[in-house]
Amino acid sequence: MSDGPGLVQFMSAVAEMARGANAPSVPPVWERHVLNATDPPRVTCRHRAYEEVAGSTSSILTHDHLVHRSFFFSPSDITALRRLVPPHLSHCSSFEILTACLWICRTIALQPDPTEEMRIICLVNAREKFNPPLLPRGYYGNGFGLLAAVATAGELSRKPIGYALELVRKAKADMTEEYLRSTASLMVSKGRPLFTVPGTYIVLDLRRAGLEKVDFGWGNAIYGGTAKAIPELASFYIPFTNKKGEDGIVVPFCLPSPAVERFYKELEGMLKGQLVS
Repeated sequence: MSDGPGLVQFMSAVAEMARGANAPSVPPVWERHVLNATDPPRVTCRHRAYEEVAGSTSSILTHDHLVHRSFFFSPSDITALRRLVPPHLSHCSSFEILTACLWICRTIALQPDPTEEMRIICLVNAREKFNPPLLPRGYYGNGFGLLAAVATAGELSRKPIGYALELVRKAKADMTEEYLRSTASLMVSKGRPLFTVPGTYIVLDLRRAGLEKVDFGWGNAIYGGTAKAIPELASFYIPFTNKKGEDGIVVPFCLPSPAVERFYKELEGMLKGQLVS
């Protein structure tokens, strides 16, 4: 099993051979021992992405009528969201700003109890995070960590975008080699637990994965990414060019039908600058 970069590497290797190569230009390596747990396992970090919590009234898995939609964010949309960001956070990445925005809009759309904990889980790539690299070139397996930010629904609904943005940035900053080692030990000591489900929203950034550049001999792909928001708890950030020729980000998402309109209303308000921090 592999993550996005591993999948792209595999598809690129097959594409090279489809175009006539005898072997891939990047030889595959196994070396999964690099991410082994310590012996004995030592969980040295707090893993909020794997905490055991009580059930959630906002869990969309409890709804029968789920609606799949997608939203295109143009460069001007990202600029509009940046106008909501306080000056001390103006250097934040587009990923961080978009993630904070969607976390807030989704929470408001689901209308959970104000005291309920809501999680945003970011998958952070470990392949290019460290110097020297932790994972060797040619590694096909999973190489990411799950980092979670947590806030109550009331906090996300009432406070400006800067509050959620700082939480997202802090969660990403927790990604260290020690955190990965601790995650591996957690998997061993607790029998590979599932990530926290109640109140959780997961975001995965595929903008630089390179799926659309895989060439089997017919040129680059028109589109490279997921077909829809799978699973229902997750959204992907996918590079896309719209009918106007604008390069932007498509975000598929899935919500219960009553929440979709509320989601769009909140998002539209942010894009129009109606929520000022």
